[in-house]
Amino acid sequence: MMRRFEVLRAQEAWQKAGAYFVRVQGMDRKYHISLREEFDEHDGDGCRYIVLTEYGFPVATCRFYELDKQTVLIGRVVVLPEYRGMELGRMVITEAEKWIDELGYTDICLDSRTVAIGFYEKLGYSLVDNKTILSWKFDCKRMHKELSRNMSLSAVHA
Repeated sequence: MMRRFEVLRAQEAWQKAGAYFVRVQGMDRKYHISLREEFDEHDGDGCRYIVLTEYGFPVATCRFYELDKQTVLIGRVVVLPEYRGMELGRMVITEAEKWIDELGYTDICLDSRTVAIGFYEKLGYSLVDNKTILSWKFDCKRMHKELSRNMSLSAVHA
């Protein structure tokens, strides 16, 4: 059976609700993260969300927000458990990178859970240093990727 996924750049309330749903269902319930802990100061007007849906149902998400005029931070990358292993995490990150590039940013940072470092390395991210950051209950490492200035042009010509 062919699966049909759609990638949304969430800008309307119902689309953002899809991002929130995936975060709560995919991570918060499993790790007992309260809503107050999940939704922080970055989930405001300046935050952007990617939502991946299957037949209109949200199944994967990520968010990003500006750190400075050149740099954004990608976070809250979540795929619902029953959809893991289908490269949906790669799909939401790739779409976020396209949008980030279109917005004119050149650098992306993220704080990867230590168990996911290999996933991000395959997407071109590298460790900033070997320092462990405690992000809520998770040991994380800061990773970085510099976007090619021609990313948008190369995607059009691919």
